[in-house]
Amino acid sequence: MTEIEVNASQRCTVHIGAGLLPETGRLLAGVVDPCRAMLVSDDTVFPLYGARVRDSLAGAGFSVSEFVFPAGERSKNLATFGQLLEALGAAGFARSDVVVALGGGVVGDLAGFAGACYQRGIRVVQVPTTLLAAADSSVGGKTGVDLASGKNQAGAFHQPCLVVCDTQSFHTLDETNFACGCAEAIKCGILAAPDLFEIFECGQARERIDEIVAHCVKIKADFVARDEFDTGDRRFLNLGHTFGHAVEALSGYETPHGCAVAIGTALIADASVKAGALRPETAARIKETLRRNGLPVACPYDAQALAAAAASDKKISGGTISVVLIRDVGDCFLQPVKLTELGKLL
Repeated sequence: MTEIEVNASQRCTVHIGAGLLPETGRLLAGVVDPCRAMLVSDDTVFPLYGARVRDSLAGAGFSVSEFVFPAGERSKNLATFGQLLEALGAAGFARSDVVVALGGGVVGDLAGFAGACYQRGIRVVQVPTTLLAAADSSVGGKTGVDLASGKNQAGAFHQPCLVVCDTQSFHTLDETNFACGCAEAIKCGILAAPDLFEIFECGQARERIDEIVAHCVKIKADFVARDEFDTGDRRFLNLGHTFGHAVEALSGYETPHGCAVAIGTALIADASVKAGALRPETAARIKETLRRNGLPVACPYDAQALAAAAASDKKISGGTISVVLIRDVGDCFLQPVKLTELGKLL
C-alpha cells in the first residue's frame, strides 16, 4: 500500500493499493472516532462494492446509512443533491458524522458538495472506484453539481479527511471508462511528468496501474498544496478541460468526461502548434498516445461552437481566461486569452 499526504486546509492521507475496500472502516477509524456514516453511491457501483464497504464500516463501529442514486452525469444535479441533504437530515446526521463517497467522479463530486453544505460542513471520505476519480477528482477538494448553464457551476472546496483507493476496483471498468481515467493521467504526464506520459505511450497502463495512480496523486497533491483554491498554479490542472467541458456540454453530456478531456487536449496540442509553442511532431505524439489508449482526438464541433460553450467556464475573470498551452511533454504554460478571441486560438 502506498500512502501520500495532501497538505491543504484539511490534511488528508491517500491510501493506494489492491484490496483496500475491506480496510475502509479500519482506515477511517484511524482518522475519526466511530460515528454515523452515510454511504453514498450509485446504482452501478453499489451492487458491486456497497456491501463490502458497508460491512467494513460497521465492523469498525460506524453506524451506516445508505443513499444510492441512478448512475451517470445526468444525476449530478441540484435535485439529487437536495435529496441527499434531506436524507442526511432525516437520518439525524450531525457535523461530527461523516459522508463516505463510493464510486466515480459523479458520486465523489455530489457527495463532497453535500458534505460541504450540510450543517455548513461535515467530514467526507472519498473511496474512488474508477481510474478517473482515483487519479483526479477524489483528491483536492473540488466538489459540485451541474447547472443548465454548465458543468460544476454550483460547488465548493471541501477537502476529504481520507481517500481510500482500491485499484482492484478498476478491473470491473469497461474499456471506455478505463480509457477516461487514462485521459486524466496522460494530462498529468503532459503537465509535469514525461516518465508518466511514456507509460501510456508504450501501452503499459493496465500493468502499472498502482504506479500511475500514485504518480497522479503526487502531482495533484503538489498543485493543491501550493494553490488550494485554484487562483494560481492549480489552474495548470485545467489542461484540456476548457474545451473538454465545452465538448461535454455540446454533446448534452453524452460524451464521457475523460473522452471530452482527450479531445480538449488534442485541440490544445494543435493550438499550441498554431501559437508557435509546440513542435508539430510532439503534437502528433500526444494525439497518437491518446489514440493508443482508446481515446478520441477528433472534435465534432467547430471553433465558434466550442468558444460559445466555453463561455461558462468558472475560470473566466474580467472577460479573460487562462488557457494551458504546451511547449513540450512535461512543460506547459498559462496563456491569458480574451473570451472574444478564444475561437481564434483553434
